[in-house]
Amino acid sequence: MSTTPLSPPLSAASNDRIEAVKQFDNTKLGVKGLIDSGIKTIPSFFVHPPEILSDLNSRSQSLNIPTVDLSAISSSRSAVISQLHHAASTVGFFQVINHGILPELLCNTIAAMKAFHEQPPEQRSKVYRREMGTGVSYISNVDLFQSKAASWRDTLQIRLGPVTAGREEVPEVCREQVLEWDKEVVRVGEVLLGLLSEGLGLGAERFREFVEGRVLVGHYYPFCPQPDLTVGLNSHADPGALTVLLQDHVGGLQVRTEDGWVDVKPVPDALVINIGDLLQIISNDEYKSADHRVLANSSGEPRVSVAVFLNPSSREKVFGPLPELTSTEKPALYRNFTLPEFLTRFFKKGLDGKTLTNFFRL
Repeated sequence: MSTTPLSPPLSAASNDRIEAVKQFDNTKLGVKGLIDSGIKTIPSFFVHPPEILSDLNSRSQSLNIPTVDLSAISSSRSAVISQLHHAASTVGFFQVINHGILPELLCNTIAAMKAFHEQPPEQRSKVYRREMGTGVSYISNVDLFQSKAASWRDTLQIRLGPVTAGREEVPEVCREQVLEWDKEVVRVGEVLLGLLSEGLGLGAERFREFVEGRVLVGHYYPFCPQPDLTVGLNSHADPGALTVLLQDHVGGLQVRTEDGWVDVKPVPDALVINIGDLLQIISNDEYKSADHRVLANSSGEPRVSVAVFLNPSSREKVFGPLPELTSTEKPALYRNFTLPEFLTRFFKKGLDGKTLTNFFRL
């Protein structure tokens, strides 16, 4: 693959982080552009503070993320519901296998996202923008201008619902795979949300609205020459209801548990599912969202993942703990809010750890 050589955009004499970040963002080439330029040291605004770096090697070897076999639904539905409930109410993360998505589509989706990020610079820079007006945005770090330190990754964002990005807006190199992937995620998402709803003693249709609002993010984590000084994705909890993640074989995703950080090891043909803050609030803390992060990539090959965030679509509806899940013995733990208020608070605070639920806690 041919690429255009890129001169490092950052002035070595500049100590102004804001100016350095602006210069980097204005290249419209992301972290991939820095690697293509041949840098051996990362720019200073990617270096994380000591309290973050000192925790990077902290991990538990005694715990594995649960794996749930969805092929057992027809014969042992109650057992599957119990497994999902246990995972959602403890770790907040689990993997699912035998979900019905063909292995070919799994591979093609990862390959298509990788192909987008490895296009010639002049191709991918066409959609480099920080606003989502067209429904498609290629950026490096959604919180680049708010975070204390940038993370070593680039991202393609595509709005899938309720208002879908125009077909021609989706980059051609991954268009067909993205649209096919969306259909499968909706199907699997409806199944999982139905089972999670039943696990709370509710009807299977109770969470059906949570697949209406969808955003896909295709993350690309290039090799990092100094992985001990930065991260691929800062620790945070997802704000929505449920996240459906497809990751490649490289690894690096970790979830925080009571026993410390745990590797979410790639399982062939599996999907990684995690509970978001909205579902934790709606379930009145029955289900738990979890902080997770991605380590900077020290591998010789890039790491690629594709996540779809599932949310409700209503901008006016008020959300909070469901009345069916509150009582005199267990009163509501959170105040009510609208989705715009909820998401505005998330993006205002940036990816700085799990503080969103606390903001709405009574």
